Amino acid sequence: MKNNKIVIYIGILVVGVLLGWLLFGGSTNEETDHNHDAVAATNQMWTCSMHPQIMQPEPGDCPICGMDLIPAESGSDGLMADQFKLTENAMALANIQTTVVGKGNVEGNTIKLSGKIAENEEANAVQVSYFAGRIERLNVSFTGEEVRKGQLLATIYSPELYAAQQELITAASLKESQPALYKAVRNKLKLWKLSENQINQIEETGKVKENFPVYATVSGTVTEKLVEQGDYIKQGQPLLKIANLNTVWGNFDVYENQIDRFKKGQEVMITTNAYPNKEFKGKVDFIDPVLNTKTRTVTLRVVLSNKDDVFKPGMFVTANIEGSTAKNDEVLSIPASSVLWTGERSVVYLKTNPDQPIFEMREIKLGNQIGNEYEVVEGLFVGNEIVTNGTFTVDAAAQLQGKKSMMNKDGGKVMTGHEGHLGMDNNASNKESDHTNMNERLEVSEKFQEQLNSVYNAYINLKDALVKEDSISTSANATTLLNKLNKVDMKLLSDNKAHNHWMSLEGEIKSSATSISETSDIKSQRDHFKHLSSHLINAVQLFGINEKVYVEFCPMADNNNGAYWLSKEEKVINPYFGEAMLTCGEVKQVIE
Repeated sequence: MKNNKIVIYIGILVVGVLLGWLLFGGSTNEETDHNHDAVAATNQMWTCSMHPQIMQPEPGDCPICGMDLIPAESGSDGLMADQFKLTENAMALANIQTTVVGKGNVEGNTIKLSGKIAENEEANAVQVSYFAGRIERLNVSFTGEEVRKGQLLATIYSPELYAAQQELITAASLKESQPALYKAVRNKLKLWKLSENQINQIEETGKVKENFPVYATVSGTVTEKLVEQGDYIKQGQPLLKIANLNTVWGNFDVYENQIDRFKKGQEVMITTNAYPNKEFKGKVDFIDPVLNTKTRTVTLRVVLSNKDDVFKPGMFVTANIEGSTAKNDEVLSIPASSVLWTGERSVVYLKTNPDQPIFEMREIKLGNQIGNEYEVVEGLFVGNEIVTNGTFTVDAAAQLQGKKSMMNKDGGKVMTGHEGHLGMDNNASNKESDHTNMNERLEVSEKFQEQLNSVYNAYINLKDALVKEDSISTSANATTLLNKLNKVDMKLLSDNKAHNHWMSLEGEIKSSATSISETSDIKSQRDHFKHLSSHLINAVQLFGINEKVYVEFCPMADNNNGAYWLSKEEKVINPYFGEAMLTCGEVKQVIE
């Protein structure tokens, strides 16, 4: 009986366990799966395709531009240190396009060279004094003054010439008895560039002149005054430098691997920003046989007719030359839209994986511009895939992810004005502030920085006019900027590196500002403002202006290619869209 009870209890226990498994076992698994999905959903983060620094735990609108947030991808495992990845949505929205680098034949294509107008040294002259004395009167008042051959330049009192005239008068009375002495005295005066008429007049009148005139021996423009009125001068001492500007030189740089494409007598078409709708013909006159070892270039010289005084020494010009290459001579070239410039650096973005949107910055060295493409001297190979559209957007993503970029050649995140809202602690801010400078600061005088600051203030007024969409005021402020730029004294830059940097940047700033001043179309003004901003950013970074400056960026400007501008304040006020998208953008860098 006892054994029967034990069997019954065991049977009841087995049935209970079996019923429990049937009733609750499956639901437990379901609940576990459900909880796993809930956790996964909870961990899903949402970001903005145009502002990938935005990370939120739930969908919504971007707090910067108002666009719908998209799911963020989970990590970038397997990427190299300098590589970064974009989402497919970001690629589509920014219209990022790539192309594979190949070699293109440049035969028959126009090669563009950048250069500068210089005086024709063969037509230059130095006006000298042929006798010693004191300048009683100087008739040339300023450099740039036009003089004609035979024009009175100065009047000089010369004790030596005074004594020589007395000798002539005495020798004239003895010319019958001592003809050799008489002839020697006359020849002495001729060596001092006195004319036959002047010598005869002294001899006939028997009067000695105290002051003698100095006449111009050539026609031209006074480029330098070497003396002032009242100065004592020596025999043969230079008084003035005179340049005949009826012809001028256009000097252009040609890279060593391109020298064989040019030859003496080759026809050249010259253009300049001063006359944007005109072309001027010239011919290659000289190709320097000595290579500049620092720039790896030679100078190509074009002689230009300048009878209408179109070209001014120092003016920037562009030469368009038909390339004369062999049919099999090929060159590696890339679209101009793929290149970003910053100071001396040129960068492109490589798509390192053909199947995934993974990118990496690459510094390159460019040659000449050929049509809408640039020759690549170093940095790329045939088969590399590079970004050709949306380059600024890719660059912005690189910066935000702490990768090497145009603004930060060493990598590491650039501190921006928004990072305080993204949960950064103070230690991280201090570490990352080391990366805020794009270029090494050059040592220049405070006076030069003050002059550059005046240009910057004129730029701010121009920017504010664009914000208000006032094209008339924008044009006027561009003219003011040009006036301030012309007052920047390049002589304050004693260092060759600083001098060369400024020469390059000044020309680009002047070109962009001139284009803005000459149009009243607000869209065209904003297009030129993008280039003006790029070059002025470089100038402020290189030289400094003793003022805190904010570099701001809008990824949607310039048809989603992105564009930068400078600001005195951290608050974003967008000059590219005005009221339409006034606050679209963010601080990318703070320049101290």
